[in-house]
Amino acid sequence: MATSARGARRLRVALVTSSYNFISDGVALTLNRLVGYLEAQGVEVLVFAPVAKEPAFAHNGAIVPAPSVALPFRPEYRLALGLDGASRRRLAVFDPDIIHIAVPDFLGHQALGLGLARGRPVVASYHTRYESYLKDYGLDFLREGLAGRLRKFYAACHEVYVPSASMAESLMNEGFAGNLELWVRGVDSRRFHPAKRAGLFRARRGIGPDELVVAFVGRLVREKRLDVVAEVLERLAAAGVAHRGLIVGEGPDRRALEKRLPASLFTGFLGGDDLAQAYAASDIFLFPSDTESFGNVTLEAMASGLPTVCADATGSRSLVVQGVTGFLAPPGRSEGFFGHVAALAADGPLRARMGAAARRRSLGFSWDETMAGLLARYEALVAGPRLAAA
Repeated sequence: MATSARGARRLRVALVTSSYNFISDGVALTLNRLVGYLEAQGVEVLVFAPVAKEPAFAHNGAIVPAPSVALPFRPEYRLALGLDGASRRRLAVFDPDIIHIAVPDFLGHQALGLGLARGRPVVASYHTRYESYLKDYGLDFLREGLAGRLRKFYAACHEVYVPSASMAESLMNEGFAGNLELWVRGVDSRRFHPAKRAGLFRARRGIGPDELVVAFVGRLVREKRLDVVAEVLERLAAAGVAHRGLIVGEGPDRRALEKRLPASLFTGFLGGDDLAQAYAASDIFLFPSDTESFGNVTLEAMASGLPTVCADATGSRSLVVQGVTGFLAPPGRSEGFFGHVAALAADGPLRARMGAAARRRSLGFSWDETMAGLLARYEALVAGPRLAAA
């Protein structure tokens, strides 16, 4: 059982995040997995986060609701407004040994200030390249200002956990402080397994046993570079490459993508074994997003035995071994992605070799190991010299 350095009581962790149970994205699922692991190790956890009337999934742990409003241009996401009086009292009574912040918004800034004022270690996990999204919404002129504020926020934390070496290198090049630590992600290699191809996913959806399937999995939003996905599949069709596009996910840009790709199969959101079967039923994984800090879906595809064609950008660059487990293409343009997908489509033995190599590489990413490593970081900070209140 993990114990606090302050007496014999169990370690207490306050997790502060704007994404936890109202939408099923990579951040929320990772944090829920973290809370489940911590509680299994005897750690007391209290989550401070916005909530929805109808959660997207059954969450782990206890949540203290934080006031929030829906984002005007992305109503499926919520902007936390900070901690109200009741939440602040709950935090004080809980008296955490360490505060973990997942989102650098109003809520995160307030939690940072409260933690430092109480002399508690405050850590942050880096999940999202917020500044990189601005250009997709005509707000690129705000990029430098936002990047500066983010650097200042993360510099004030005692440690910042980044999910990939490529992301850490990028942040250091952008002037981030030297408080970065790796907290990589894992994959459930028993759930995501090539053997799931034996299921009925293809037959139930009218996909022939020998039909080539090119899959994309993710939120259907423009920052995932859905335009590149569409262009690649359109170019395959124009070149006479027989294939079926498989688009797994939900989001505000689904309708527009369906209009561009009427021959592709859209499943909506899938989770659990349904998602695992979708991966395994595919032949090539296409993921051109260049804003990832890690790329959970890429690792799931690799564990499922798929060769992957991804953007040569942070996240994917730390997962895909060029020419061995798949290919990396210059981000933002379809030419490179199309060339690699077309080459894989024409060469079954190459797909098989790369898929097997991808599966082997994925086995090095264990959820238990990465969660245990993070818990060890918590314990080291809590056991360290007592911090002076700010």
